[in-house]
Amino acid sequence: MNETLCLLVKGFLGLLRLLSVFVARAVVGEVGGGFTAMWLLWGRGDEAMPAGRKPSGCAEKALLEQFGVPLTGTQTRHYTNHALSYDQSKQVPRWVFEHVSKSKIMGDADRKHCKFKPDPNIPATFSAFSEDYVGSGWSRGHMAPAGNNKFSSQAMAETFYLSNIVLQNFDNNAEYWNRMEMYLSGLLTLPQTGSHGKKTIRSVILAHRSLVSTEPLALGAFVVPNEALGFQRQLSEFQVSLQDLEKLSGLVFSPHVERASGISNICSVDTCRLLDFQEFTLYLSTRKIEGAQSVPRLEKVLENLKNVGVEPDDYFMSRYKKKLEELKAKEQSWTLERKSS
Repeated sequence: MNETLCLLVKGFLGLLRLLSVFVARAVVGEVGGGFTAMWLLWGRGDEAMPAGRKPSGCAEKALLEQFGVPLTGTQTRHYTNHALSYDQSKQVPRWVFEHVSKSKIMGDADRKHCKFKPDPNIPATFSAFSEDYVGSGWSRGHMAPAGNNKFSSQAMAETFYLSNIVLQNFDNNAEYWNRMEMYLSGLLTLPQTGSHGKKTIRSVILAHRSLVSTEPLALGAFVVPNEALGFQRQLSEFQVSLQDLEKLSGLVFSPHVERASGISNICSVDTCRLLDFQEFTLYLSTRKIEGAQSVPRLEKVLENLKNVGVEPDDYFMSRYKKKLEELKAKEQSWTLERKSS
């Protein structure tokens, strides 16, 4: 009994030593909450406010901020050719913004020299890692595409930072989104809870493109499901108003744009037509020509193209023949070197 009373007295005396408590609360996930408390002891701060004294606005502001307010890490982070705002709790970008031009999509930068890796600007506590994607059933989806940065090896390498990557459906990433990246730029992700409470990710694109200096700005906003979509769905089916997109995301896009002055709908100006199956397959096969390192591999590219029912066009055949001549010349050179050695 005496021992219990002694503990109670010690606890009471401990409370008397408290000067004040700072509490920060935050929502954690969809249904949870968390808080952190900092207790100040006598001698560790100012004296307690006298009874009846009304707090001053400036004094209270200084009091609340003396240890610093919680940091979200959502400030705009700038890279060589893109900028983003990072969500530290979800470890994905909130939005990504980039500039695309003809000069930037041409150059010698090659993605084969790039690797996915944590962003050195993001604290490790809040960073995603490549291991997070292993066995997840999702691919690593670029927000700012690597292919839009061929003008600079540094700019391309920065697109492989995991701060620029989101969980993306494999088929969507390889097909529909790939075709969309050829046409549009700038995107973000929005969470959506399905009918069974399972969370999915919807990818959203805001694209604006100035055609020529004398023409008005062309702008479009699109909400594209993060799932396999095939080649039948048209991009215009996913177009929404900019206001609806802003309500969904909680973001104000292009705040410096005067919306009251003649902004054109990009789908009216440029149809928003994506490559169809034949065009897309032909495009990918043409790119594979440069990667072929032997005659059999090059011939396989042409064989696979015909197996899916796509007829090569003149441009494909000209690139194919040129590459075939280069590979045969190399093989002959290697043969002569072996004989001479």
